[in-house]
Amino acid sequence: MSFKLTLLLLLLLVLSHHADSGSIVKFLPGFEGPLPFELETGYIGIGEEEEVQMFYYFIKSERNPKEDPLLIWLNGGPGCSSLEGLLFENGPVALKFEVYNGSLVSLVSTTYSWTQVANIIYLDQPVGAGFSYSRTPLGKTSDTNEAKMIHQFLQKWLSKHPQFSSNPFYVTGDSYSGKTIPALVQEISKGNYICCKPPINLQGYVLGNPVTYPEFEENYRIPFSHGMALISDELYESLKRNCKGNYGNVDQRNRMCLTHVEEYHKSTDKINTQHILLPDCDNKSHTEKTSPDCYYYLYYLIECWANNNRVREALHVKKVYANFGVRLLMI
Repeated sequence: MSFKLTLLLLLLLVLSHHADSGSIVKFLPGFEGPLPFELETGYIGIGEEEEVQMFYYFIKSERNPKEDPLLIWLNGGPGCSSLEGLLFENGPVALKFEVYNGSLVSLVSTTYSWTQVANIIYLDQPVGAGFSYSRTPLGKTSDTNEAKMIHQFLQKWLSKHPQFSSNPFYVTGDSYSGKTIPALVQEISKGNYICCKPPINLQGYVLGNPVTYPEFEENYRIPFSHGMALISDELYESLKRNCKGNYGNVDQRNRMCLTHVEEYHKSTDKINTQHILLPDCDNKSHTEKTSPDCYYYLYYLIECWANNNRVREALHVKKVYANFGVRLLMI
């Protein structure tokens, strides 16, 4: 009886270790042949009871994983899955842009992947984004709290992947992560001196199109529009003269400023605010109603791909809690 109990405990220990250490993915539905890079997916439990389960995709550098930098990538939103960064922005595979016919969405290799020179952890955060979930109901959160949770994730992830502890480490992301990343960098820096051994080898951070101070950013749209020849010199000079740099919360008594701001909006309301060189289209939602000619059709395709059962099985997503969600970036 004692021998059987010992065997059972050893088996449970092995299974537990296997579940926590991540799973290697060699094939992805929609991609022809084996993956030409090393992909690991898994969950890291956060909290005293590990009630929060954060899902990640880890891709090793294609050059020199032992020495190349280690990056964590955080998408914005808030609430975008990091799969968006992997498949839309800087990963080694991307969605093939084609009209969806009900079959599996195709993936193709890219030539611009950051994984050519860096190891990257793509993290689904906050909880509820992508495949991350919580076993218990969560209350209100904040950017500061999210930074602390991501810091805990990194500590646990590195404890399970100690071979990357000495690699130069960078925090990277875009959009709303312009608020989360500075807080996370501060949390890591503080932890390196106060609580956490071994320290994370933090070297810096990278922000793409970050949200920082929305009120100021709205104001900067007008000089940007002028610089990109979207509005005339005359209108720009009138806006500067009458609004004195404040184009958002305009004093209702300042009729000249209000009139010129209205003219500005008339001149730019057909412009794609996410990317002025792309055609404007219906970006109210990423659904099948969105025209395939529209850039935002990609958001519909990524949902079709990620919600496919074969894809979730290949990624080792837990069936009960998987709740993929992609939201448009706040840029």
